[in-house]
Amino acid sequence: MKFFKKLLIVSVAAIAASGCKKLDIAPTDQFSDLTFWQVDANVYNALNNNYSLLYNSGLYFDAEALSDNAFSPSGDLNVIASGNATTQTPKFENDWKYYFSTIKSCNIFLANIDRNKTLPAETKARLVAETRFIRAFEHFNLAKWYGDVPIVDKDITPEEAQVISRSPKADVIKFVVAELEAAANVLPSKNEIQSSENGRITKGAALALEARVLLYQGDRMADVVTICEKLMNDQGTNGSYSLESSYSALFSDPTVNRDTKESILSLQYVPSRRTWQNFWDFAPRTVGGRVSSMAPSQELVDDYIMLNGKGIKEAGSGYNESNPYVNRDPRLTATIVYDRYNWVNADNTTKTIYIKPGSDPSQPGLDEYSAGSQAASATAYYWRKYFDPSAQPNFISGNNLYLIRYAEVLLDYAEAKQSLGQMDATVWNKTIGALRQRAGFTNTDATAYPGPANMTNIIRRERRVELAMEGLRPDDIKRWKTAETVMNGYIHGAKFSNDQSTDNGYIRTQLRKFNASRDYLWAIPAYDIARNKNLSQNPGYTN
Repeated sequence: MKFFKKLLIVSVAAIAASGCKKLDIAPTDQFSDLTFWQVDANVYNALNNNYSLLYNSGLYFDAEALSDNAFSPSGDLNVIASGNATTQTPKFENDWKYYFSTIKSCNIFLANIDRNKTLPAETKARLVAETRFIRAFEHFNLAKWYGDVPIVDKDITPEEAQVISRSPKADVIKFVVAELEAAANVLPSKNEIQSSENGRITKGAALALEARVLLYQGDRMADVVTICEKLMNDQGTNGSYSLESSYSALFSDPTVNRDTKESILSLQYVPSRRTWQNFWDFAPRTVGGRVSSMAPSQELVDDYIMLNGKGIKEAGSGYNESNPYVNRDPRLTATIVYDRYNWVNADNTTKTIYIKPGSDPSQPGLDEYSAGSQAASATAYYWRKYFDPSAQPNFISGNNLYLIRYAEVLLDYAEAKQSLGQMDATVWNKTIGALRQRAGFTNTDATAYPGPANMTNIIRRERRVELAMEGLRPDDIKRWKTAETVMNGYIHGAKFSNDQSTDNGYIRTQLRKFNASRDYLWAIPAYDIARNKNLSQNPGYTN
């Protein structure tokens, strides 16, 4: 963590440019392009800058609203989810710019680090590997959203940027995998670094990201299995990871969150120094929330199984629509706030959250559902996951946000084994069974291997509820090609109406449309195509 307490946002390009003089004579009163990299502290500041650009809380949380997990009334998220995006949609341009800006910063670092002559070669090799990981992560994100994108593997000039062409997605993925493999060969394992360096990219992070990348492609599942087994079985070499005993503590207990054996890579935050505040617009208003900018969907709630292991629509589940939140997967209560939820505050006092219209004894009921409300939840659900009881006023938090955690590795492994026809009781016990036991299931009907029937759907549902609010759901529904189903039609909220004629009384929150011939990819920003005639547009979009 100390590594990140020194985080400084440094624009290397600007510093270098401002220091250049005629005949390359270095000034003595400021850093120049000739002297900046000679100072060890500057190298680390530049590295820290790249870490700060890796990802951010907005990208992390906003992704949920681009899936069937959540609804957001906010601008671009609403437009994209409803199928009304165009080449002019700002998020398409902003995200494109963000990822390529980070790649630019990484390439500047890689082009200049060898100017430093005082850092040991082994140290520089590690810094290069960390930076190559970050660059690979940004290329992967670009390929996920936009498909074919330019591979920028060196620092290019503005003139070169205006003529660069898109590379086929397969080539981008090949580049990403090669970068991660090269990084993994150099990076230390989690076991080999000091506690003060927690949060730095390790060998385990490179392996886990490679597993995710290959899983998403769908045609190299045997390689996914091999990589996951390196993290599951050979932990001395690749880092020791395991599940925390408490699911909710991972996200809400600051002590666990900031130093957990389950984190493989996290966005690092430090209370009062580097923080995020998104939860202010996720929490119920009666416990300090401001507005509901993103709300969980009924579709997500419905995927939390019963304690006996059955889905709510299965015969014998015991599900009661009139009392829908009892005897459910404990991760439901750890993740989502529902009507009459027992909210536990930081001081262990409790607050009942009244969401059903007219139910709050203290009127006006700030958390109650009201159609068209600009503040209360549009689905009649709020978030609990990532609540930080140690947060500063207005939910300013220093808790970390997980980019990759060990639970995902287990889910990757289960999915890959299933696709290869190799799922059995042994694999189940290591993966889905272990995750359910950690979640709090005690009924063996839920934790024991159920047999092969419907296993693909079981694994997908487990992935959804385990990783809810961690930004991976849009990736999953796109790679499974289920987005055209789950993102078409209404997204719903809780049931408060007895009118059975309209969706059985569940709130119709938003009508969504997903064009399978277009919406699996985002538009290449119109602005960039106008500047660079070598950039082609994705199918279905009109410039």
